[in-house]
Amino acid sequence: METREIAVISNKLISPASGILRFRKWFDFLAGQVVNITTSDEIPPRMYSIASGEQEEYIELLYRIVPEGVLTPRLEMLKKGSNILVSEAFGKFTAIIKPAWFIATGTGLAPFLSMLRSGYHKDKTLIHGTREQRGFYFEDELRKILEERYIPCYSGGEKNSCCQGRVTTFLEQQQNLPIDIKYYLCGSAEMVVETRQILIDKGIPFQNIQSEIYF
Repeated sequence: METREIAVISNKLISPASGILRFRKWFDFLAGQVVNITTSDEIPPRMYSIASGEQEEYIELLYRIVPEGVLTPRLEMLKKGSNILVSEAFGKFTAIIKPAWFIATGTGLAPFLSMLRSGYHKDKTLIHGTREQRGFYFEDELRKILEERYIPCYSGGEKNSCCQGRVTTFLEQQQNLPIDIKYYLCGSAEMVVETRQILIDKGIPFQNIQSEIYF
């Protein structure tokens, strides 16, 4: 897929291992879609979900810094005015108007953040899990949008107002999950596979489960 050179508007670390990269929007997209991004032609592009809303005038990407990685250490070093190569948006992991549960770990939050910021919050529940307290990047914003339908799960110890343990622990404890809605999963391959099986074991039809894996 072709990429276009575009200047960075801002690049902000929101935790020791995560950042938000912002650049000007020149294409329309559907909440939940991804773009390819790289810092030069010599480095293969990676896919990142858009975290900003459909109506916003800029694109935001939420990325996790992998010190031994090829691309993310370079993303971390970008400054305002730095040039990056970005494709237009693509992908079918997109929002729906009907009731749904969003289940994310870590930066897998990004597509759901875009969906909620785009107005797809009616009858939506978000379960977000992390091992780090700083991993609840947008907790205040999400609580304002979803109120009690925002369910943070903290597996790194104890944290007030959070469910203790992984998102899979929370799901295993639920006795009557709604069967006739969609479940969207985004996170590591391990989380997606384990969560999908839990949902199926609890009677959720396979076709009602959509997933996107973050590597």
